[in-house]
Amino acid sequence: MAERIFQPSPPVLAGARAPRFSKWLNGWFLGLLGVAFIVALPILTIVGIALHPAPEIWRHLLETVLWTYVGNTLILALGVGIGTFTIGTLTAWLVTYYRFPGRNVFEWALLVPLAVPAYVIAYTYTDLLDYAGVLQGALRQVFGWTSARDYWFPHIRTIGGAIAMFTLVLYPYVYLLARSAFLHQSSGVLEVSRTLGRGPWRTFWAVGLPMARPAIVVGLSLALLETLNDFGTVDYFAVRTLTLGIFNAWFGMYSIEAAAQLSLALLLMVMVVLVLERQARRGRQFQETRARYKPVVGFALPPFQAALAFVCCLLPVLLGFVVPAAILLRYALVHYKASFEGGFVDAAIHSLTLAGIASVATVAIGLFMAYALRLQQSKPLRALAWVSSLGYGMPGAILAVGAVIPAAWLDNRIDEYMRQAFGISTGLMLSGTIVAVILGYVVRFLVLSFGTIEAGLAKVTRNMDDAARALGHSPSTVLRRVHFPMLRGSLLTAGLLVFVDCMKELPMTLLLRPFNYETLSTFVYQYAKSELLEDCALGALAIVAAGIGPVILLTHAIRHSRPGQGAG
Repeated sequence: MAERIFQPSPPVLAGARAPRFSKWLNGWFLGLLGVAFIVALPILTIVGIALHPAPEIWRHLLETVLWTYVGNTLILALGVGIGTFTIGTLTAWLVTYYRFPGRNVFEWALLVPLAVPAYVIAYTYTDLLDYAGVLQGALRQVFGWTSARDYWFPHIRTIGGAIAMFTLVLYPYVYLLARSAFLHQSSGVLEVSRTLGRGPWRTFWAVGLPMARPAIVVGLSLALLETLNDFGTVDYFAVRTLTLGIFNAWFGMYSIEAAAQLSLALLLMVMVVLVLERQARRGRQFQETRARYKPVVGFALPPFQAALAFVCCLLPVLLGFVVPAAILLRYALVHYKASFEGGFVDAAIHSLTLAGIASVATVAIGLFMAYALRLQQSKPLRALAWVSSLGYGMPGAILAVGAVIPAAWLDNRIDEYMRQAFGISTGLMLSGTIVAVILGYVVRFLVLSFGTIEAGLAKVTRNMDDAARALGHSPSTVLRRVHFPMLRGSLLTAGLLVFVDCMKELPMTLLLRPFNYETLSTFVYQYAKSELLEDCALGALAIVAAGIGPVILLTHAIRHSRPGQGAG
């Protein structure tokens, strides 16, 4: 007993539980609390305004456009969900479990359409398929038709056309996660199904698909969230969704209250998607029960079936990337002078500046959050991290509406104080400036850096933290001297993902940017809206080229994700 009383206390190591009264009063907790507050403020602002509506505005929305907005949004989400599930799951199954010509190329090529924003592909296909487009013009010339009454051709600017555009560029979310899940399934389970008399498709429906269901649901939720966030496509196709309604309320009715109420309706729809995704994955985990993992070799397909598999994998790549990229490249080469004279250089500089600052800030905050959770694994900190990650699930239009109001209030308070104290006016310091745009980017894309860095930290054994702390180093010193050099790859990956998403972001940039301040996304939007795709093709092609970086990273990750193998 005496030995136990006089035994010296062990040093407090990284990851150890902090004392009860001090774990709340430290910089890590307070910093994470501040991040969570900044992220939650736009959402709380939207809810606060929408719950105290002006009766006449709400009645007008109910009697006129609200149900149209809600109905079109639901139809769009349902169509995109079906399309992305079908293409993403089918192609993932084919390239994982079957051998056919081109399979090794399709493994990475099926991810390439993810680099094309939905609004860019909408502009290119409208230019190609509209009445004045190349395809219909060629048909009229060949068959001698003189007007639209002489023949029938599907209209691209419809809700069906919007569903097709979203599906072509968003199915890679489902493909990526479904293929990763299929790669982790042992072929022994599938062989048992085949020996019991089930053919390839019955094995897919009975065994492969249920085991991959949690991953597929996550991919579908990401595709649906991107659909709900879109503005450029639905605006160009005149599909009246909730996102388009927010812009109409703000710029058409000049009513922040109406925009907030529509934002709340869209927010509720986003929350439904997130809740359904969580419920669908609850209790649906499948693990290999045998000690030895047997990798999938792939079944060789007969010639006819191999040709069908080749076509099924080729069409999404051809329609989702090759065709729009070829159109943009042709226009960019022919009309490059018009693009340069039209403001491409300034827009590119603005995009690089905003995306660069936002990515650096987001990576720094994400590193702070991930390391704070590594030091203190407590439920309050985990809850704050969850709140800080809500921004990615919120459409940019919602965050923009919710950010403008508190930013304007703070600007007015600062200006009022400076006038009274020093007799000078500070003007706008947040709202209507690039500061607001950068803050919006950080709030929306923070989860990308946080998730990537947290995954990187999880690969570093805690024994290294314990050894460094036992030698007397502080947590910040351990982070700087031990973890930071080991996390360079994760930090660069996180920065690249945030950078590219900032380059593509349209609705938030439109609402928060300063007057006459164009980025590549708004530059392309303004010209394409005026039916001048040729003059902005270089900007659109630059956005697509920037999106290739994450695709390369995802390709590398998916080829090394199979247990026990370095390539898929």
